[in-house]
Amino acid sequence: MPERKQLEKYADLALKTGVNLQEGQKLMINSTIEGAEFTRLIAEKAYKMGAKDVHINWGDDVLTRLKYEYADQETLSEVPEWQKQQYTYFAEEGAAILSVRSTDPDLLKGIDAGKVAAANKARAQAMSTFRGYTMNDRIQWSIVSIPIPAWAQKIFPGESEDTAVEKLWEQIFSIVRVDREDPNAAWEEHNQTLIKAREFLNEKQYHKLVYKAPGTDLEVELPKGHIWKGGPSKTVKEGVQFNPNMPTEEVFTAPHKYGVNGKVSSTKPLNYGGNVIDNFTLTFKEGKVVDFTAEEGEETLQHLLETDEGSKRLGELALVPHESPISQSGLIFYNTLYDENASCHLALGKAYPNNMTGGSDMNEEELDKHGVNDSLSHVDFMMGSAEIDIDGVLEDGTEEPVMRKGSWAISFE
Repeated sequence: MPERKQLEKYADLALKTGVNLQEGQKLMINSTIEGAEFTRLIAEKAYKMGAKDVHINWGDDVLTRLKYEYADQETLSEVPEWQKQQYTYFAEEGAAILSVRSTDPDLLKGIDAGKVAAANKARAQAMSTFRGYTMNDRIQWSIVSIPIPAWAQKIFPGESEDTAVEKLWEQIFSIVRVDREDPNAAWEEHNQTLIKAREFLNEKQYHKLVYKAPGTDLEVELPKGHIWKGGPSKTVKEGVQFNPNMPTEEVFTAPHKYGVNGKVSSTKPLNYGGNVIDNFTLTFKEGKVVDFTAEEGEETLQHLLETDEGSKRLGELALVPHESPISQSGLIFYNTLYDENASCHLALGKAYPNNMTGGSDMNEEELDKHGVNDSLSHVDFMMGSAEIDIDGVLEDGTEEPVMRKGSWAISFE
């Protein structure tokens, strides 16, 4: 483990810049037993900051794997009512939700893909009410990660367990700016950069984006009234600022669910539900995936696309410059939170309603009318690189360079 001083800075960052915990507020932490020491430190700091209550949901990869091995599909498709009520309770109480993620990318390798798909779908259905709180910024929420041996050795193969974990801690601290003298101040500066980028794009209101790269030739229309977001968010009622993802290097918006045409190829592996999908392509026609291939995890990809009708359409497009510190590390993290912030990416499934003007107050029919996708799933996949070019097309047909060779081709100053 790193020095306690470093862990305290990380915990402080997660609570202040991540969820921005308020005095008298409840905090729910989702963590794994391997992160117990760090989670206890967060809980202690939270209480000292004035948290009313700190509730921990513990997870265990070993027990998760055992359940998938021995339980039948019917059992895996059941989500106890008390679990749904627990999440809804904390959301209704206005609690802050912090997830401390540390999962083996190959956790469910070899498990029947049908079992995994059924369990993922059941959980998505069970958490739909709670997800309405997070995807509409009704509560503060954030995600951070810590190393575990299986994840670290996936990134640094050939290294001993201790060395791999130590190297991953170093990478995480650097990427989330914990190695700075004042990480919270460093994040404030970083957030300002992302705010400038999203404000520029919101003013432009491109009609569509055109992507060109090896294996990718894609046109993505944007809904009228779309909103670019990135960096910090604010709760819709109280206006409390928080950072949903740590790290984050993206600005993102909702594509038009019926306006995606062409082919896109992945540039990094996708860790989905404990299985890896790699070197895959998706072909879109009028917004829908009509063909797909994958060198690894094709069956898992098929199950993902078959989750529901909306999982075959896009719910997010995000722009990330190749200069991202995660990209510059040269590492593949096999963790979407990190890999998506190294690369331009798209997401299959549900769009964030607040990426549309007035979207948080729209029902499903109204969102559909505006081209905003709905689904039980929301899965980001990486398709950017140092070779991608992106053009923005204005309503009058004027084309402008947005990215060249993976770097911004526009100035936000």
